[in-house]
Amino acid sequence: MSKRSVLITGCTDGGIGSALAITFQKCGFQVFATTRDPAKMSELHLPNVTRLPLDVTKKEDILNAVETVSKATDGTLDFLVNNAAQTHVSPVLDEDIEKAKNVFDTNLWGTIAVTQAFSPLIIKAKGTIVFISSIQGYINAPFKATYAASKKAQEIFADTLRVELKPFHVKVKQILTGMVLSNCHSYFDGYTLPQNSLYKPIEEEIGRYASGRAGMPTLEYTEHVVEVILNQETEKYWFGPWADDIKEIMAPAKPYEDTDVQFAKGTGLDTWETQ
Repeated sequence: MSKRSVLITGCTDGGIGSALAITFQKCGFQVFATTRDPAKMSELHLPNVTRLPLDVTKKEDILNAVETVSKATDGTLDFLVNNAAQTHVSPVLDEDIEKAKNVFDTNLWGTIAVTQAFSPLIIKAKGTIVFISSIQGYINAPFKATYAASKKAQEIFADTLRVELKPFHVKVKQILTGMVLSNCHSYFDGYTLPQNSLYKPIEEEIGRYASGRAGMPTLEYTEHVVEVILNQETEKYWFGPWADDIKEIMAPAKPYEDTDVQFAKGTGLDTWETQ
């Protein structure tokens, strides 16, 4: 297959993943768009877009997706975009631990499972792995601790993966995303707290906060982000409302390339390079 290929997780209509699929398709890619239920990808009945069922927490779904992509691309994949994520809002004192674990299963462990499974295809292509991350891991936003922690944990894994895959000529990029309009906010319509919550007096305000619709339009976001993914040599890119402000405060003074070299010393990664 001559076209460059990309697989994107979390492509439900109205979200960032769907907009990413549309944008990559416009750029001439063979797009593999995935989500738990392909019927929820009605916007993606487009040329060169293959819709696949993929729940990132289910091993069978992941293996089936790898097999389908591998057959279609002669065993290579140029770009893997880890976008699937579960949003979550709860005061820490009211947190349902099992629900919180489910958030981590999707946002962290599911992402790692997908990356592991597709890594042979990416390595063969000397391709790029992308993580759609969030500024939430930097700002201690009230009632979003679980979501923020899951995305920050994902970021740490991605940072480490970037160093570990350098000998294989695979790039790992992260997009630290600000506020973007998405269907994910609709999950919190009718939001309620437990009856004994200390925050019951402000339940209505928390509900409005959780289901807020402010932010950058998804296609405006993805058109810029895909341009960055394809054309800029950057390990982390901050984009979207508030992102630049948070970057100014939180981003390290040294380039990531410099610190990557420093942390790799003595591990074997500093002297090992594959063909």
